[in-house]
Amino acid sequence: MNNHVIEAAGGIVYRWVSRVGQPVVPRIDRAHLSVDEATQHLELCVVHRPKYDDWSWPKGKLELHESHRHAALREIGEETGIAVELGPSIGEVEYPLSAEGTKNRRTKKSDGLTKHVMYWMARPIIPVDPEARTNALGPVFPADIGEIDERRWVSARAARHLLTHPQDRDILDQFVDRVEEGALSASVLIMVRHGKAMARKLWNGSDANRPITPRGAANAYALNREMACFNPTRLVTSPWVRCRETLQGYSWLAGLPLLVASELTEDAFAQSPEAAWHRFNDEIERSLITGSTCAVCLHRPVIGGIFNHLRTMCASKSLAHRLIESSPFMPTGTAVALFLIPGDTSPSIIDIQRVSPLVY
Repeated sequence: MNNHVIEAAGGIVYRWVSRVGQPVVPRIDRAHLSVDEATQHLELCVVHRPKYDDWSWPKGKLELHESHRHAALREIGEETGIAVELGPSIGEVEYPLSAEGTKNRRTKKSDGLTKHVMYWMARPIIPVDPEARTNALGPVFPADIGEIDERRWVSARAARHLLTHPQDRDILDQFVDRVEEGALSASVLIMVRHGKAMARKLWNGSDANRPITPRGAANAYALNREMACFNPTRLVTSPWVRCRETLQGYSWLAGLPLLVASELTEDAFAQSPEAAWHRFNDEIERSLITGSTCAVCLHRPVIGGIFNHLRTMCASKSLAHRLIESSPFMPTGTAVALFLIPGDTSPSIIDIQRVSPLVY
């Protein structure tokens, strides 16, 4: 029998809590905590499914024309009632669908249907942010009580004992590995390459005024709900029309201003690549200090130059290889989410996620 895969996604939602006589650790200091110190201040959200009478991480199946990333955020919102933003990826599991809800997922024989689940770290966002991004993200409706009837915030140690399935405990182990990397202090910076633009040979105006095509506009629109999963609250763009048009939709939907960075145009980069890098690095430093997510829209050659700097900041060679060294570096209308933590001499990139919109 041919194996058919059911795609699903979810995450581990975590929050910081104070202990008796201890304040909550400031975000900027969390990268320097040991795993034991960090987990003492963490609570994780687990959910109970009455249909299977099990405790698990919030997760669910992808809807039609939905990415794993968007499904993870939507399902977390539906099953926990908490608005979150996604962080570094954790891992993925696969098991026979017929073993759903059982304790022996690893050993039960498959009936031809397999469930594949991808997981992310996720943290709650402040109450005003969900309203601002709803138009870009799409609606999230609470799960029916027949699907989820109880939610608990527990310590990592308590979660390990409460979780029903061994594979969920495996995901907890991978979450702890991320904590050890310093992911609890990670900030996100989203690099966006503008949508498909009118061909130069077909455009009679200046290059700065060359607009995106209808195809480029569709990509930009679809990219909105992917970016919304990271909850960007700051939008920076090259002043050239094709970059501004790519972020204008999110700007309007989320009610955020477009901030112009003249150093990031193609002409400015050709004149001073270092000035472009310094301007981009300013946004890295701002995100690390504030903990907020910034999206920056750029041109192909500028992205290539900035990638050269970013590769040196990657925590591993495998991560550096995700920042392609040859042109075009990124397809038009796509993004790369960089997860950065503070370092002794410079920030470190601990995760890179490619973000491609689904246009249908």
